[in-house]
Formats: sequence, C-alpha cells, structure tokens
Amino acid sequence: MAAARTHSAGGPGDGGAGAGRSGRGPEDGGAPAAFRRVLTALEVAPHRPEVRFGGLPAPKRLAPHAHAMEAVVQVDGEELADGRFVVLYDPDGQEPWQGDFRIVTLGRTELDAEMAADPLLPEVTWTWLTGALEAHDVVWAAPSGTVTRSGSSFFGGLADRTPHAELEIRASWTPVVPDTAGGGWGAADAVPDVGAHLVAWCELLCQCAGLPPGEGDGSPVVTLPQRRGPRPA
Repeated sequence: MAAARTHSAGGPGDGGAGAGRSGRGPEDGGAPAAFRRVLTALEVAPHRPEVRFGGLPAPKRLAPHAHAMEAVVQVDGEELADGRFVVLYDPDGQEPWQGDFRIVTLGRTELDAEMAADPLLPEVTWTWLTGALEAHDVVWAAPSGTVTRSGSSFFGGLADRTPHAELEIRASWTPVVPDTAGGGWGAADAVPDVGAHLVAWCELLCQCAGLPPGEGDGSPVVTLPQRRGPRPA
C-alpha cells in the first residue's frame, strides 16, 4: 500500500493511543454532549495490534459535527490495507440517515490480479462488512456502499512489471441505539455504541488485508489469498 500518511493530530504509528486515535482538539469541548460521548467511546474502543490509527481533518460540509480518523493494517512493517472512518452528527437528524449519527468509511487493499477477477469478489467483500457488524452485536440502519476493483497491466518498457490490482470498499450506515428495554430504540438521551462499530470496521479492514479473524470474533470468514508484490512506482 501507499506510505502511511501523518498529520498533526497523530499518525498511524501512534498505534491508536490517546489523541493519535481521536484527533481531539480543544474545540471539541464546545461540542454537544452526545458527540463528546461518541468521541470518548472511539478513543477507548479495543483494537487489534495490527491496526494503527491516526487523525484526519474532519469534513465540514456533511454535518454540523464530524470526526475523522485513518487506520492502517500493518504486519512486519508492511502495510496490507488502509482506510478512513468518519462519524457525522446532526442534532436535528437528516432524513436519508434515519437518525442523528452517520458513519462513513473507506477501506483499500492490493490484490493479486487473478483474485481481483473473481466474479464473486464484490458480494463477498460486502458480506465482510455486514458479517462484522452482526458479529459485534451492533444495530444499524440505511446502509449503502460500493465495492470497486481496479487493475493495471503494463506494456512496452514497463512489461516486466507485475499486474497491479486494488480492492476498495466505501460504505456508510446509521448506528442505532439498541432496544434494551423492549419499549423502543433506547432512551432519548442515549447514543449508539460507535466504538463497537469502529471495532467491527477494523475487522473488515483486517479481512480485506487477508488476516484471520480476531480473537472472539465469531463472524463467518471468507478470505482472499493474496500474492502481494512490490507496489508499482
């Protein structure tokens, strides 16, 4: 994958500790209490050791409040997958979201060209996401997304290069407060467990990287064997 990006809020090398994962700044103190609670949940959410977090500038036009982070799956110094995880919050809600919060994600990894040609690849990749969310007992609504595979072949003076292929999944969904008392979708002041959604998304990213499921993750796994070569210049 491409070299890890770094930002003033903390790069992927921070391993997800402290401000390196949350990217929180002094201005967060003026955010609504519900949004601050979500930021805290993101900061303390457990994660696999292969996943390293860093802060990203949050989008400003999608919602009154937003928070963004990047993640890199790294094993033995090699980046196997990367992506970003964005949480949006609009206290007034947005009709397409069917809620006040919205999660927007991106995940990418390189693939062997032969694997990228598998006709079932898009469907399998999408089930990684839904399976990871189900395995972590989170509730979500209004999911949408795309799975894209792209490839490059080389000719002429570049003919000695290995064909290059990439898998990308973009997905968004609304985290929902579960009905714990049997009387509705949670208390009026409750917020969804976005930290659990982050954990599930990290499992998706690790599956895209070809890693086995994490300990305690009961989601069904269909892995893509990856024969990774040097990334083309």
